[in-house]
Amino acid sequence: ETASCPRCGCVLLQRPRPGDQIPLALTITALIAFGIAQTMPLMDLSAVGRSASTTIVNGALQLWDDGQPITAAVVAFCAALAPAMYLLFMLAVLLAARREVLPHWCGELLRWGLHMREWSMFEVMLIGILVALIKIASLATVTPGLGMLGLVALAFLLPAIAVNFEPDRIWRRVALDESDGAAAVAH
Repeated sequence: ETASCPRCGCVLLQRPRPGDQIPLALTITALIAFGIAQTMPLMDLSAVGRSASTTIVNGALQLWDDGQPITAAVVAFCAALAPAMYLLFMLAVLLAARREVLPHWCGELLRWGLHMREWSMFEVMLIGILVALIKIASLATVTPGLGMLGLVALAFLLPAIAVNFEPDRIWRRVALDESDGAAAVAH
């Protein structure tokens, strides 16, 4: 990116474009945080001598068992499946972008990955959990677990990936590869 004087055109500041290393590092870190958020308990809840803890997936299963299958499916999709697909698709695209020639599937994975990002609702889920904790704090003892730490990390990492990732660079390469392929078929 370059900032230049509007009058004389002299370059005032030139900042190199970040490559795919930063989004790749953030994606790998987010995958680790996602694993922690999915496998570790979100919190321990103690009230009247009883204690309970659960993970995100177990919470969705409990909703299913309690007769709320639609809510369970939405929670499982938005809190587990969509973010996992987004992160895996991003990892595949960012690793493929390091190659000289993009694989033919790269554009499709990027399209699906960006679509799955819209369905990843960690920020909304985190706000819902915090509101519930505030309301229940006077009735029970709540101790945050490692899963909560993973959720908080994901709430920061997912937007950081979106800010640092430049999908237009990949789309230009996909379009260039497709036009090269079409030109080769024409000859």
